[in-house]
Parts: sequence; C-alpha cells; structure tokens
Amino acid sequence: MITNAWFHRIKAAQRDLIRLVGGIERAAQVSSISKSHIGRMNNATDPELMPLHAVYALESECGVPVVTSAMAELNGRRLSDPESERVVEQCVVAAYSDMVRKAGDLISGGAVAISDMVVTPAEATKMDRDAAELEAGLGELRRALAGVKARGGQRLGLSVVGSGR
Repeated sequence: MITNAWFHRIKAAQRDLIRLVGGIERAAQVSSISKSHIGRMNNATDPELMPLHAVYALESECGVPVVTSAMAELNGRRLSDPESERVVEQCVVAAYSDMVRKAGDLISGGAVAISDMVVTPAEATKMDRDAAELEAGLGELRRALAGVKARGGQRLGLSVVGSGR
C-alpha cells in the first residue's frame, strides 16, 4: 500500500541532497535548473519532486546517493556500497563520538517534540533531519569498526592516567 509518507521521505532526501551539494544556488548550477525551481524542491510542503536527471547530477556531484537510497528503502531494498569492500581508515573514537552526538540530537529533539503529545510538521522535519544525520553517523561508525575487524583489532592510543602504560 502506498501512502503519502513516501512523498515526505523523498522530499526529506531531496532537502538533504540540496544541502550536501552546497545549498540551493549550487544545486541550481549543477543541475541546470532554476534557483526558484530548486527552492520548490527544497520546500517540505511544495509538491515539486526532482526529475531523475537532477537527482543523478546532484548525487554525482556530492558522491552520496541520498534520493536513490531513499527510493530503494521505500521499496524494501538498500544500496550496496563498493567502497565498503575496502578497509576504510577511520578513527573509531571520532566516529563513535560523532554518532553519539547525533543520537543525542535526535533523542533530545524528539523528547521536546513529543513532550506536549503533538508532533508538528516542523518538529517532524527536524526529527527526520536528525535521524538522517544519525543514519549517516551509524554508517561511518560501522565502516570504522569493519576496518578494526579487518586489521585484527586496534589500539586506540588512549590510556588511563596512572595506569602505568
């Protein structure tokens, strides 16, 4: 069953994509679509959806398949990342702390939004943005952890003061 929830998911992905390429003006330059048209695509309540050529151009520019991933997700699928086959050199501590911060943003924002037992469209939009950032943060953490496993472990370079190490 298709509901209009798909529309809000795609609109959120469009907004994320526009932000990732540098905003409305940059998205207009990359896609060869007018700034006002891109602005409508960026507006959560406007029914304007991106044409496929714009999605392709913008995703190619930023290197993140935001809208394509959302479309796959809506169909019960997910994209595979050929980069995940390679060991990604990334600091586990940085990825973990960033993910925890993003989770905190979602949790605290969500708590405020539901405290009055009413979630407004603006609150839902903010929570969705926080959830998207958390989702990206989880992906970074998982890549960092995969790198640790591939290397057989990793000393994090931290020590307890007075531990003698």
